[in-house]
Amino acid sequence: MFRVAKHLMRNFTNTSAADETVYVSETDGVRSLHLGSVTIQSAMRIRDPFALELTYTRGIMCFLLFRNNVKDMLTIGLGGGSVAKYVHKHCQGIKSTIVEINPKVIQMARNQFSVPENDDYFDVIEGDGLQYLAEHIHATDVLLIDAFDSNGIPPDFCSQDFFDQCSATLKSDGIFVINLWGSDKNFDIYLQRIEQSFEQKVLMMRTGKPGNIVVFGFNKAPSNLNVVSLQERAKALEVQHQIEFSDFIDKLCNDNQVYQKRLMLRGNASSN
Repeated sequence: MFRVAKHLMRNFTNTSAADETVYVSETDGVRSLHLGSVTIQSAMRIRDPFALELTYTRGIMCFLLFRNNVKDMLTIGLGGGSVAKYVHKHCQGIKSTIVEINPKVIQMARNQFSVPENDDYFDVIEGDGLQYLAEHIHATDVLLIDAFDSNGIPPDFCSQDFFDQCSATLKSDGIFVINLWGSDKNFDIYLQRIEQSFEQKVLMMRTGKPGNIVVFGFNKAPSNLNVVSLQERAKALEVQHQIEFSDFIDKLCNDNQVYQKRLMLRGNASSN
Protein backbone atom coordinates (compact mmCIF):
# COMPACT_ATOMS: atom_id res chain seq x y z
CA MET A 1 0.00 0.00 0.00
CA PHE A 2 1.30 3.45 -0.87
CA ARG A 3 2.15 5.77 2.00
CA VAL A 4 -0.28 8.69 2.19
CA ALA A 5 1.98 11.69 1.68
CA LYS A 6 0.14 14.75 0.43
CA HIS A 7 -3.56 15.46 0.53
CA LEU A 8 -4.57 17.56 -2.45
CA MET A 9 -8.30 17.89 -1.98
CA ARG A 10 -10.98 16.66 0.42
CA ASN A 11 -14.74 16.40 0.45
CA PHE A 12 -15.95 15.61 3.94
CA THR A 13 -19.13 13.60 4.14
CA ASN A 14 -19.49 9.97 5.10
CA THR A 15 -23.08 8.85 5.11
CA SER A 16 -23.53 6.82 1.92
CA ALA A 17 -21.82 5.76 -1.28
CA ALA A 18 -23.27 8.83 -2.98
CA ASP A 19 -21.49 11.29 -0.70
CA GLU A 20 -18.64 9.40 0.91
CA THR A 21 -15.38 11.18 1.74
CA VAL A 22 -13.13 11.50 -1.30
CA TYR A 23 -9.51 12.56 -1.16
CA VAL A 24 -6.29 12.31 -3.09
CA SER A 25 -2.71 11.64 -1.99
CA GLU A 26 0.64 11.74 -3.79
CA THR A 27 3.89 9.91 -3.20
CA ASP A 28 6.86 9.11 -5.44
CA GLY A 29 5.15 10.56 -8.49
CA VAL A 30 1.99 8.49 -8.06
CA ARG A 31 -1.37 10.10 -7.35
CA SER A 32 -3.93 7.96 -5.52
CA LEU A 33 -7.65 8.18 -4.88
CA HIS A 34 -9.14 7.26 -1.50
CA LEU A 35 -12.74 6.82 -0.39
CA GLY A 36 -13.11 7.36 3.35
CA SER A 37 -9.93 5.44 4.29
CA VAL A 38 -6.23 5.09 3.48
CA THR A 39 -7.02 2.19 1.12
CA ILE A 40 -6.06 3.10 -2.44
CA GLN A 41 -8.97 2.88 -4.86
CA SER A 42 -7.09 4.10 -7.95
CA ALA A 43 -3.56 5.19 -8.76
CA MET A 44 -2.03 7.20 -11.59
CA ARG A 45 1.58 7.92 -12.43
CA ILE A 46 1.51 11.66 -12.96
CA ARG A 47 4.00 11.61 -15.84
CA ASP A 48 2.03 8.89 -17.66
CA PRO A 49 -1.63 9.46 -16.73
CA PHE A 50 -3.12 6.98 -19.20
CA ALA A 51 -0.91 4.04 -18.19
CA LEU A 52 -2.30 1.36 -15.89
CA GLU A 53 -0.29 1.81 -12.72
CA LEU A 54 -1.78 -0.97 -10.58
CA THR A 55 -1.30 -4.60 -11.57
CA TYR A 56 -4.95 -5.54 -11.12
CA THR A 57 -6.04 -2.88 -13.61
CA ARG A 58 -3.76 -4.44 -16.21
CA GLY A 59 -5.20 -7.82 -15.28
CA ILE A 60 -8.71 -6.55 -15.97
CA MET A 61 -7.65 -5.91 -19.56
CA CYS A 62 -7.28 -9.68 -20.04
CA PHE A 63 -10.84 -9.69 -21.34
CA LEU A 64 -9.05 -8.86 -24.62
CA LEU A 65 -7.56 -12.36 -24.56
CA PHE A 66 -10.98 -13.93 -24.85
CA ARG A 67 -12.66 -11.67 -27.42
CA ASN A 68 -11.28 -9.62 -30.27
CA ASN A 69 -14.52 -7.94 -31.31
CA VAL A 70 -15.57 -6.00 -28.23
CA LYS A 71 -17.72 -3.02 -29.19
CA ASP A 72 -19.33 -1.97 -25.92
CA MET A 73 -18.05 -1.87 -22.33
CA LEU A 74 -20.07 -0.94 -19.26
CA THR A 75 -18.29 -0.14 -16.00
CA ILE A 76 -19.94 0.29 -12.61
CA GLY A 77 -17.73 2.46 -10.41
CA LEU A 78 -15.43 5.15 -11.79
CA GLY A 79 -12.82 5.72 -9.10
CA GLY A 80 -9.87 7.41 -10.76
CA GLY A 81 -10.99 6.02 -14.11
CA SER A 82 -7.82 4.00 -14.75
CA VAL A 83 -9.30 1.28 -16.95
CA ALA A 84 -11.96 3.51 -18.51
CA LYS A 85 -9.51 6.12 -19.77
CA TYR A 86 -7.03 3.43 -20.87
CA VAL A 87 -9.70 1.77 -22.99
CA HIS A 88 -10.72 5.14 -24.40
CA LYS A 89 -7.15 5.96 -25.44
CA HIS A 90 -5.80 2.57 -26.48
CA CYS A 91 -8.83 0.52 -27.57
CA GLN A 92 -10.39 2.73 -30.17
CA GLY A 93 -13.68 1.36 -31.37
CA ILE A 94 -14.87 0.28 -27.92
CA LYS A 95 -17.68 2.48 -26.65
CA SER A 96 -17.37 2.89 -22.87
CA THR A 97 -20.15 3.79 -20.47
CA ILE A 98 -19.24 4.34 -16.82
CA VAL A 99 -21.84 4.72 -14.06
CA GLU A 100 -20.74 6.40 -10.82
CA ILE A 101 -23.07 7.30 -7.97
CA ASN A 102 -20.82 9.81 -6.20
CA PRO A 103 -20.57 13.21 -7.97
CA LYS A 104 -17.45 14.03 -5.96
CA VAL A 105 -15.68 11.02 -7.44
CA ILE A 106 -16.54 12.19 -10.94
CA GLN A 107 -15.29 15.69 -10.18
CA MET A 108 -12.07 14.36 -8.65
CA ALA A 109 -11.48 11.93 -11.50
CA ARG A 110 -11.71 14.71 -14.06
CA ASN A 111 -9.80 17.33 -12.08
CA GLN A 112 -7.01 15.14 -10.72
CA PHE A 113 -6.86 11.93 -12.80
CA SER A 114 -7.11 13.13 -16.41
CA VAL A 115 -10.46 11.44 -17.04
CA PRO A 116 -11.70 12.97 -20.31
CA GLU A 117 -14.98 14.70 -20.97
CA ASN A 118 -17.80 12.71 -22.52
CA ASP A 119 -17.83 12.08 -26.25
CA ASP A 120 -19.29 9.57 -28.70
CA TYR A 121 -17.12 6.75 -27.31
CA PHE A 122 -16.85 7.73 -23.65
CA ASP A 123 -19.76 8.50 -21.36
CA VAL A 124 -19.58 8.98 -17.58
CA ILE A 125 -23.06 8.92 -16.06
CA GLU A 126 -23.84 10.05 -12.53
CA GLY A 127 -26.32 7.48 -11.30
CA ASP A 128 -27.10 4.31 -9.37
CA GLY A 129 -25.29 1.39 -10.94
CA LEU A 130 -27.80 -1.16 -9.66
CA GLN A 131 -30.68 0.70 -11.26
CA TYR A 132 -28.73 1.13 -14.49
CA LEU A 133 -28.06 -2.60 -14.72
CA ALA A 134 -31.71 -3.42 -14.14
CA GLU A 135 -32.76 -1.05 -16.93
CA HIS A 136 -30.25 -2.34 -19.50
CA ILE A 137 -30.68 -5.99 -20.46
CA HIS A 138 -28.43 -7.71 -23.04
CA ALA A 139 -26.80 -4.32 -23.47
CA THR A 140 -23.01 -4.76 -23.45
CA ASP A 141 -20.13 -7.00 -24.54
CA VAL A 142 -18.08 -6.46 -21.37
CA LEU A 143 -19.32 -5.56 -17.90
CA LEU A 144 -16.71 -4.43 -15.37
CA ILE A 145 -17.61 -4.17 -11.69
CA ASP A 146 -15.06 -2.24 -9.64
CA ALA A 147 -17.35 -0.75 -7.01
CA PHE A 148 -15.70 -0.35 -3.62
CA ASP A 149 -16.38 2.01 -0.75
CA SER A 150 -14.51 2.61 2.51
CA ASN A 151 -15.85 -0.70 3.87
CA GLY A 152 -15.04 -2.81 0.81
CA ILE A 153 -17.62 -4.19 -1.61
CA PRO A 154 -21.09 -2.82 -0.85
CA PRO A 155 -23.46 -5.67 0.15
CA ASP A 156 -25.76 -5.03 -2.82
CA PHE A 157 -22.83 -5.65 -5.19
CA CYS A 158 -22.05 -9.19 -4.08
CA SER A 159 -25.45 -10.87 -3.67
CA GLN A 160 -26.68 -13.75 -5.81
CA ASP A 161 -29.35 -11.51 -7.30
CA PHE A 162 -26.69 -8.97 -8.25
CA PHE A 163 -24.54 -11.47 -10.12
CA ASP A 164 -27.65 -12.85 -11.82
CA GLN A 165 -28.43 -9.30 -12.94
CA CYS A 166 -24.89 -8.90 -14.28
CA SER A 167 -25.35 -11.96 -16.48
CA ALA A 168 -28.65 -10.57 -17.73
CA THR A 169 -27.11 -7.17 -18.55
CA LEU A 170 -24.50 -8.82 -20.78
CA LYS A 171 -25.10 -9.92 -24.32
CA SER A 172 -25.35 -13.65 -24.96
CA ASP A 173 -21.59 -13.93 -25.48
CA GLY A 174 -20.67 -11.18 -23.00
CA ILE A 175 -17.82 -11.19 -20.50
CA PHE A 176 -18.20 -10.24 -16.84
CA VAL A 177 -15.13 -8.88 -15.01
CA ILE A 178 -14.97 -8.08 -11.30
CA ASN A 179 -12.18 -6.96 -9.01
CA LEU A 180 -12.28 -8.77 -5.65
CA TRP A 181 -9.98 -8.70 -2.65
CA GLY A 182 -8.25 -11.99 -1.96
CA SER A 183 -8.14 -11.57 1.81
CA ASP A 184 -11.88 -10.91 2.04
CA LYS A 185 -13.30 -13.61 4.33
CA ASN A 186 -16.28 -13.88 2.01
CA PHE A 187 -14.27 -14.32 -1.18
CA ASP A 188 -15.21 -17.99 -1.60
CA ILE A 189 -18.89 -17.14 -1.16
CA TYR A 190 -18.71 -14.43 -3.82
CA LEU A 191 -16.89 -16.77 -6.19
CA GLN A 192 -19.51 -19.49 -5.72
CA ARG A 193 -22.27 -16.98 -6.46
CA ILE A 194 -20.52 -15.86 -9.64
CA GLU A 195 -20.12 -19.50 -10.69
CA GLN A 196 -23.84 -20.06 -10.17
CA SER A 197 -24.84 -16.97 -12.15
CA PHE A 198 -22.55 -17.86 -15.04
CA GLU A 199 -23.24 -21.62 -14.91
CA GLN A 200 -19.67 -22.41 -13.84
CA LYS A 201 -18.15 -20.64 -16.88
CA VAL A 202 -15.68 -18.74 -14.69
CA LEU A 203 -11.95 -18.09 -14.46
CA MET A 204 -10.06 -16.37 -11.64
CA MET A 205 -6.65 -14.74 -11.61
CA ARG A 206 -4.60 -13.52 -8.67
CA THR A 207 -2.72 -10.30 -9.38
CA GLY A 208 -1.00 -10.00 -5.99
CA LYS A 209 -0.49 -11.73 -2.65
CA PRO A 210 -2.98 -11.60 -0.98
CA GLY A 211 -4.27 -8.68 -3.00
CA ASN A 212 -6.67 -8.18 -5.86
CA ILE A 213 -8.18 -11.15 -7.65
CA VAL A 214 -9.79 -10.60 -11.03
CA VAL A 215 -12.69 -12.95 -11.78
CA PHE A 216 -14.07 -13.47 -15.28
CA GLY A 217 -17.53 -14.86 -15.97
CA PHE A 218 -18.74 -15.86 -19.43
CA ASN A 219 -22.31 -16.09 -20.66
CA LYS A 220 -20.89 -18.23 -23.47
CA ALA A 221 -17.68 -20.18 -23.14
CA PRO A 222 -14.79 -18.63 -25.11
CA SER A 223 -14.25 -20.41 -28.40
CA ASN A 224 -10.54 -21.05 -27.84
CA LEU A 225 -8.96 -21.68 -24.45
CA ASN A 226 -5.96 -23.57 -25.79
CA VAL A 227 -2.98 -22.30 -23.81
CA VAL A 228 -0.67 -22.11 -26.83
CA SER A 229 -3.27 -20.10 -28.75
CA LEU A 230 -3.79 -17.80 -25.75
CA GLN A 231 -0.04 -17.25 -25.51
CA GLU A 232 0.06 -16.30 -29.19
CA ARG A 233 -2.83 -13.93 -28.62
CA ALA A 234 -1.00 -12.47 -25.60
CA LYS A 235 2.14 -11.79 -27.63
CA ALA A 236 0.11 -10.07 -30.33
CA LEU A 237 -1.64 -7.89 -27.75
CA GLU A 238 1.70 -6.97 -26.17
CA VAL A 239 2.70 -5.34 -29.45
CA GLN A 240 -0.23 -2.93 -29.03
CA HIS A 241 -0.32 -2.60 -25.25
CA GLN A 242 2.27 -2.17 -22.52
CA ILE A 243 0.58 -4.92 -20.52
CA GLU A 244 2.16 -8.21 -19.47
CA PHE A 245 -0.46 -10.45 -21.05
CA SER A 246 1.94 -13.41 -21.25
CA ASP A 247 2.53 -13.25 -17.50
CA PHE A 248 -1.21 -13.14 -16.95
CA ILE A 249 -1.60 -16.32 -19.01
CA ASP A 250 0.77 -17.97 -16.52
CA LYS A 251 -1.31 -16.67 -13.63
CA LEU A 252 -4.51 -17.97 -15.22
CA CYS A 253 -2.89 -21.38 -15.59
CA ASN A 254 -1.77 -21.32 -11.96
CA ASP A 255 -5.19 -20.37 -10.62
CA ASN A 256 -7.33 -22.60 -12.84
CA GLN A 257 -7.02 -26.19 -14.01
CA VAL A 258 -5.23 -26.91 -17.28
CA TYR A 259 -6.18 -30.15 -19.01
CA GLN A 260 -4.50 -31.34 -22.20
CA LYS A 261 -2.98 -27.86 -22.70
CA ARG A 262 -6.41 -26.24 -22.43
CA LEU A 263 -7.41 -23.72 -19.78
CA MET A 264 -10.48 -25.17 -18.11
CA LEU A 265 -13.46 -23.13 -16.95
CA ARG A 266 -14.25 -23.97 -13.36
CA GLY A 267 -17.35 -26.01 -14.16
CA ASN A 268 -15.53 -28.05 -16.80
CA ALA A 269 -12.54 -28.53 -14.50
CA SER A 270 -14.71 -30.08 -11.80
CA SER A 271 -15.90 -32.75 -14.24
CA ASN A 272 -12.41 -33.95 -15.19
